[in-house]
Amino acid sequence: MINIFSFYHKKITHQISILLMGCIGLFLVSCTATKTSTITKDDGVLDFTIVQVNDVYEIAPLDDGKWGGMARVATLKKEYKAQNPNTFLIIAGDFLSPSVYNSLKYEGQRIRGKQMVESMNAAGMDFAIFGNHEFDIKQYELESRINESNFTWISSNTFQRDGDHYVPFTQTKDGQTEPLPENYILHLKDKDGTEVNVGFIGITIPFNKAPYVVYTDVFKAAEKNYAALKDKCDAVIAITHQAMEDDIKLAKLIPGLTCIIGGHEHERHFAKIGNVYITKADANAKSAYILHFEINKKTKQVKVKDKIIDVNETVPIDSATNVVVQKWTDIGNKNYASLGFDAAKICLTKGEPLDGREAYIRSTQTNFTKLIVKAIEKASPEAEVAIVNSGSIRVDDILHMPVTEYDVIRSLPFGGSILEVEMKGKLLTKVLDIGITNRGSGGFLQYSEAMVKDSTSHTWSLDGEAIDPERVYRVAITDFLLTGGESNLGFLTKDNPDIVKVFPEYTDKDDPRSDIRKAIIRYMESLNK
Repeated sequence: MINIFSFYHKKITHQISILLMGCIGLFLVSCTATKTSTITKDDGVLDFTIVQVNDVYEIAPLDDGKWGGMARVATLKKEYKAQNPNTFLIIAGDFLSPSVYNSLKYEGQRIRGKQMVESMNAAGMDFAIFGNHEFDIKQYELESRINESNFTWISSNTFQRDGDHYVPFTQTKDGQTEPLPENYILHLKDKDGTEVNVGFIGITIPFNKAPYVVYTDVFKAAEKNYAALKDKCDAVIAITHQAMEDDIKLAKLIPGLTCIIGGHEHERHFAKIGNVYITKADANAKSAYILHFEINKKTKQVKVKDKIIDVNETVPIDSATNVVVQKWTDIGNKNYASLGFDAAKICLTKGEPLDGREAYIRSTQTNFTKLIVKAIEKASPEAEVAIVNSGSIRVDDILHMPVTEYDVIRSLPFGGSILEVEMKGKLLTKVLDIGITNRGSGGFLQYSEAMVKDSTSHTWSLDGEAIDPERVYRVAITDFLLTGGESNLGFLTKDNPDIVKVFPEYTDKDDPRSDIRKAIIRYMESLNK
């Protein structure tokens, strides 16, 4: 007899098993489908970001801590890198000089930009090019700074002299010496596997004619290196340190460039020439350009989004970088104190911003150069004329109120005393005439407003009276000028027969003539009253 209960029990159990197996199968299929759906395929599109600064000579914030600072630049790099791992920090030249630190010593050696490289390393700098001021320092000093840097230097038209030839500058790391690349390919990959190559070239204005430097033609070098990159890269970017007009010319010459990341001017600039973006930030990291790039490998298109950010108190200070900044700030302050300066002390509280930009002070008078001349006049009341060379003013920046003693120190980092000499009128006019012909260089002279040259007769007058070639005039000048070391002024020495008398140098630290910076500080303080 058939056990009906057992029969149906087996049948039901079998059906349940089939049902369960089906459910498990569906579950596994569902899981597989879900797992498969989370695997992102290469979409052929990659985004990357560049944080751009240029012409940075100061590691600490300026204007009473309100603007700039490498620790704030470090924060920007970290914030954007957190959003996109393909984020890079680039400086478009001019950072080793001019700097107040270059006249200071640390551990027995001139600092010469060491503080900048250490701060830039801490901030996560990725790429740099030479600015013209990188060649203010000696060759061995520059080589040391290159070797100390953790970032990549790119140099397409700037080389070091080797006898009658030229060779690339080099970087030595871990015992390995490699030439700085004329161009560079950055290989990028994103989360979904898209891979692109971004090419870089680095162009420097042939401005500083240091004996160890050789410049090749800017535009030929750019064309040569672009040609070497364009078929290997999905985008080519030029990092430049030259005048805006030359960047525009470059964009027209090579319309296939994606972007020109520029420096040299100290104010923000933007232009779009065809499809080529040109960007420049404010000097001393008072602003930074943020450039977002989207490369579509399928369409061969590159999209660029740009924005400029004010680097001010709204940007937090990166603590790790600030440790380095504070180290060097303390070193500097100890040096200044030993010379009788209080770096943090405010000496001018009111007035218009003072223009110390090189492009202007080496070709005309600005409110800052006029103030410096007046400070010399005030310190040397018996002098009839005051003269200073523009090359002694190295701040290459605009000073905003309030002005501190540190601002004055960084404006004239080499200091030097004010000398008083008696010279014949014919020598005085010769010096001033050559000062005019030195327009565009550090030998362009700034002088008392009482001295005027007639544009028709080309003769000089002092307080409305024509200069008498044989009359003796008492003139206040910087000690450097009397060395004959300024451009085309080699004859201006104490041995010149037309210099009748050189008064003793003022060495008393309380005398403002002992250091031109003290004369400026004292004059500024008088303006506050």
